[in-house]
Amino acid sequence: MSTAAEPKRYLVVGPSWVGDMVMAQALFKTLRQREANCVIDVIAPQWSLSILHRMPEVRRGIALSVGHGEFSFSVRRGLGKSLRQESYDQSIALPRSFKSALVPFFASAKIRTGYRGEMRYGLLNDIRPLNKLLLDQTVKRFVALGLPPGELLEAIPQPALTVDQPNQQRLCSELGLDLSRPIIAMMPGASYGIAKCWPPEYFSELAAKLTERGNAVWVLGGAGDKAIGEQVIAGLDSAKNLCGITALEDTVDLLALSAIAVSNDSGLMHVAAASGVHVIAMFGSSTPAYTPALTNKKTIHYLNLECSPCFKRECPLTHLNCLRNIHVDDVLTSVEMQLAATVR
Repeated sequence: MSTAAEPKRYLVVGPSWVGDMVMAQALFKTLRQREANCVIDVIAPQWSLSILHRMPEVRRGIALSVGHGEFSFSVRRGLGKSLRQESYDQSIALPRSFKSALVPFFASAKIRTGYRGEMRYGLLNDIRPLNKLLLDQTVKRFVALGLPPGELLEAIPQPALTVDQPNQQRLCSELGLDLSRPIIAMMPGASYGIAKCWPPEYFSELAAKLTERGNAVWVLGGAGDKAIGEQVIAGLDSAKNLCGITALEDTVDLLALSAIAVSNDSGLMHVAAASGVHVIAMFGSSTPAYTPALTNKKTIHYLNLECSPCFKRECPLTHLNCLRNIHVDDVLTSVEMQLAATVR
């Protein structure tokens, strides 16, 4: 009597940025669509494990206990050796760095897939060329590594993070959140740099106009965004600065309670898209053609100036016109149009 084949076992080396980790769910979904019972484990920074827990396609997140950018050869070798007993059929290294290929090599994954880069010959045995014209988005590059060489998907699955309703209730109780008004979430930070940030005073003006019209405003972000959050809500009774007092997984649940999320091109923009809320996003030094919010529920403000996208952390021309010329009233109109559509 024949036995069913063992499910394929994948070890994925995940990216180090919040938005990229959310976009990587498109790869996990693709692997599961191709083989429903496959096992997917993801090596990731400690901070991102909570996001991986919200992805039902992932069996477990495996913390890589090194700082951002650290080589830490011995740590990577030790982690890889500890995973040998898992007998992974295939590893997929999403980053293109040499160090990202070390754990799969020491884990003895049978097929070790990744793009050509940083002399990884020997560490990887399935090296793919990166056609940047064909794979013109980060998410396309991630998904392509889970497909046979040369194959492309016409429709890439959109990330969708699970929502924890008991945690929502806990947050509303502990933080004193009022759900009786339409909630506009605002994410004014962007860890990459100020060239991705719509001016804080614009967020503040938008928040004031929205609260005047009877909406609630929640500002979301990390501890580093606390000061800008205070600037945004200054003098507004129906606004909350939640930056730094909520965890990343809490942000997923709070965004799911919101009517709209207004955001820079940031990691939290991608979290918002995967939480199911309508996203209104401002792009400056980056472009929605390369790292779009992966949702059908979005409104994009992008001026496509001659000098953009420059992909710089700070505006090389010092004027930041790509964001400063996105006017508050234009974004307000987008918010109100979406609120009206929601009511209907």
